[in-house]
Amino acid sequence: MRAAYYTGNRSFAIEDIEPMAPGPDQVQIDVAYCGICGTDLHAYHGVMDKRIGLHRIIGHEMSGRIAAVGEGVSGLAVGDPVVVRPLDHCGNCPACDAGHTHVCHNLKFIGLDSDGAFQQKWTVPAHTVHRIPADMSMEMAAFVEPLAVAVHDVRRGRVAAGEDVLVIGAGPIGMLIALAARQVGANVTVTEVSENRLAFADRLGFRALNGRDTDVVATMNEATGGKGADVVFEVSGSQPGATLMTEAAATRGRIVMVAIHPEPRTVDVFRFFWREVEMIGARVYDASDYDRAIELIASGEVPVAELVTGVKPLDDIGAAFAELDGNAAAMKTLINVGG
Repeated sequence: MRAAYYTGNRSFAIEDIEPMAPGPDQVQIDVAYCGICGTDLHAYHGVMDKRIGLHRIIGHEMSGRIAAVGEGVSGLAVGDPVVVRPLDHCGNCPACDAGHTHVCHNLKFIGLDSDGAFQQKWTVPAHTVHRIPADMSMEMAAFVEPLAVAVHDVRRGRVAAGEDVLVIGAGPIGMLIALAARQVGANVTVTEVSENRLAFADRLGFRALNGRDTDVVATMNEATGGKGADVVFEVSGSQPGATLMTEAAATRGRIVMVAIHPEPRTVDVFRFFWREVEMIGARVYDASDYDRAIELIASGEVPVAELVTGVKPLDDIGAAFAELDGNAAAMKTLINVGG
């Protein structure tokens, strides 16, 4: 089979390798599609080299069918269409003991800490596998993982119908959060600095505010009778985003920190006191978020197909990353792994 290895210096090597047979409590999957996400791009830029090394198969936003099952696996069969929740927890740390396995103190992220889905046959722990409906397209199923992130973020923010939501940053995850929040009945505004992404948000029916040319706080206040945003999602990973999130939040508003900020930020903590604002961390997802994401895609309630801006074969993965890197007009590129 063929596999794409990240080899450092923004490069990949396509290699012919022997597939790994599933051991006890493992399954082997024929991978169909795998999306390129922001974490993959961070790896591509070299910022994760110390963690993943220079010969790693990355990728985790995938879909496929079970090719083989190992000893002790039940509830899964060869041919089942599936997606993988790429989190392998330890099971005995304080977080796991409390039932929060997705933030395990010793969490291993499959596709970074071990080989991922940019390979034609992928062997993973059976507990990470979710079956999907037989009639769900493999292309759309590759959105289950990123949509589960958005579902988790919206759930953490306790977003309710009728609330006013501001999403700071309209990349793929920001747009999925906006879609997931709108699905529960919220009034969603998106702010961005990229004209291309603003246009994309506008096409999907969101109020899209240019963060460079618009007073976002004043506009939100005007739209909400002076209240501000009930829930703010910080997805930009920037200092302007960290500044805006407190300024735009309503009294007793909730700020959900989605982005990974690479360095400490200046935050107006007085605003938290003055308006009794909450800040909520949101990291990856749990099994229920995956199940909900599958439901939303299967029902068509969240139109993930709108986010596909490119599909490339596995052999062209290097070109796909290069084209996506820094391209504000692109949203989601899928790699056709299975051919």
